[in-house]
Amino acid sequence: MKYIGIDLGTSAVKLQLTEADGRIVAAESRAYGVRYPHPGWSEQDPADWKTAVFDGIRALVKKHGGADIAAIAAAGQMHGLVTLDAEDRVLRPCILWNDGRSAKETAWLNAHFGKRLPEMTANIAFPGFTAPKILWMKNNEPQLFEKIAKIMLPKDYINYLLTGVHACDYSDAAGMLLLDVKNKRWSPEMLETCGITEAQLPRLFESADVIGTVKPEVASALGLPENTAVAAGAGDNAAAAVGNGVAADGACNLSIGTSGTVFIAADRFCMDEQNALHCFCSASGGWHLLGCMLSAAACNGWFAGNILGETDFAALQAAIDPALPGRNPVFFLPYLSGERSPLNDVNARGCFIGLGSDTSKEQMLLAVLEGVAFNFRQILDSAGALRPTESCVCGGGAKSSLWLRILANVTGVRLLVPENEQGPAMGASILAMTAAGAFPDVKTACGALFANRKLKAVIEPDPALQALYDERYQVFLRLYPALKPVFPLLQN
Repeated sequence: MKYIGIDLGTSAVKLQLTEADGRIVAAESRAYGVRYPHPGWSEQDPADWKTAVFDGIRALVKKHGGADIAAIAAAGQMHGLVTLDAEDRVLRPCILWNDGRSAKETAWLNAHFGKRLPEMTANIAFPGFTAPKILWMKNNEPQLFEKIAKIMLPKDYINYLLTGVHACDYSDAAGMLLLDVKNKRWSPEMLETCGITEAQLPRLFESADVIGTVKPEVASALGLPENTAVAAGAGDNAAAAVGNGVAADGACNLSIGTSGTVFIAADRFCMDEQNALHCFCSASGGWHLLGCMLSAAACNGWFAGNILGETDFAALQAAIDPALPGRNPVFFLPYLSGERSPLNDVNARGCFIGLGSDTSKEQMLLAVLEGVAFNFRQILDSAGALRPTESCVCGGGAKSSLWLRILANVTGVRLLVPENEQGPAMGASILAMTAAGAFPDVKTACGALFANRKLKAVIEPDPALQALYDERYQVFLRLYPALKPVFPLLQN
């Protein structure tokens, strides 16, 4: 049998057809746009997702046939607000995860509830979360708000189109700020605060649970068997963790993508008492801590491309003196788009510190790589007892051996670099396999599929370099608090 995994991202959807042994038979992708109607706003038309996903499925089926496709699962960009009316028609464009219009509502939620908010939801409010968006809609679009019959997340809308079922998995629901994450149920207080009812929310499932089968008319249009099962799926970070085999208690995945993430799996509820990290449900039935920095590889791309006008990252890094790491006099704060973890400061901005008349571009480039690594360490240090000593590492930044060496020595974490990096689409495929009965549960699936994982490299921390970076890290920690009062003065 074969399985379809869908990764509904912000700029494109990626689909893959996978065998039960994890072999990818085929892959398709379809791009779509993002709309920015006002500064700081970010929206998408769910109809664009439908077109892209359905075209992608048809392409997979056309090339390889659909008779032996057993199940479908989707991973999706988190936090987006999709609203439907009583006829299940989309009321307005989806407000995306990186939309900042709800800053006022976010501040009100954190001030109104104080410490009770993480007690109810295991998290504090961020503008990217769904609940503040609902409040924004209530305050600014009251006529549309009154028409809301169903509130959904992006990948759940795709599942609805396939099955006609309004469903959501726990991992994605945890990022809405509407879920009692510890007890895996909707929070009555948060629903009341947002002016909505449980009837307006989807039914909750574990990620590998079957929510229904593809509707006959949809199956016919896409070339799928009518009994094709559809799993609840997962939020993109939770699915990416499964796609990299990170499901066991304490397992960790670091992603150096455009943004940077730290994902630490846990069998037990594990809220960060300092609220520097998110506590969400995992796609494997437990929970996880998640730290997200808004600019990781984006910092490297910005400095190399926008400032130096270069695109050959490898050549730029090769020019850095091998003796300079750990001794660089220049520091960089990587807050180009504000920061989520561990600061939760939309006003924070990137900056170089320690520049002199003899500063070289190589020192500045190294400072960018080190600044991102220092931020990863801050996130990892916030994990307390769950702080890992070993982690998988993925993302575009993981292609740089220099950056991996810096990251290992700044954090003190042994880094495992997979030979074949996988992401949310593979995680979704594994959820589809589990939903169809190929494996009894997600952890078993990950254990079987990744038992003999091939590694491209293993990066061990070097004690001498680690000691140098420990000293530099203490300086880094003092920079943001010193500059925090200045950042709001820089805003337009």
